[in-house]
Amino acid sequence: MSEKQDIIEDIELDGVAALLQEAGYRTNDSEQNGTRQLLSASQGIGFAVRPGNTREGGTGLLDFTLSCALRIDGELPEGMVTAWNRGKRFGRLSEQGDFLVLEMDVLVAGGVSQGYLRTAVELWDRLMREFLLFLRNYTAPTG
Repeated sequence: MSEKQDIIEDIELDGVAALLQEAGYRTNDSEQNGTRQLLSASQGIGFAVRPGNTREGGTGLLDFTLSCALRIDGELPEGMVTAWNRGKRFGRLSEQGDFLVLEMDVLVAGGVSQGYLRTAVELWDRLMREFLLFLRNYTAPTG
């Protein structure tokens, strides 16, 4: 049996920054379209932490999104986004204008442990590594 853990029902953006810093990431505050977000990097590639929903009248986040946007130079190989999404469960890939965007939502609503949040950060780091390998090694199926 594990020892009793405190349940986190929402988290401030500063708490997310502290969580990332405890995992060894540097974080910087930024503002986009009037909304505060965090900027960081993994594997030498920048990513953002975008706040999600808050409780009515509250400031604590019920969810947040980890997001890595890479500018596309030219055309993506056909089927690349679908291939990633078919093979990966926790992070979704999309083409948004001139960007290829990897995103992972982290839900806090309903209550989670500190261990869950640490694991989410570890999972994001792993997804970033796998994403970069996928981009380097992807070859479109021939048919």
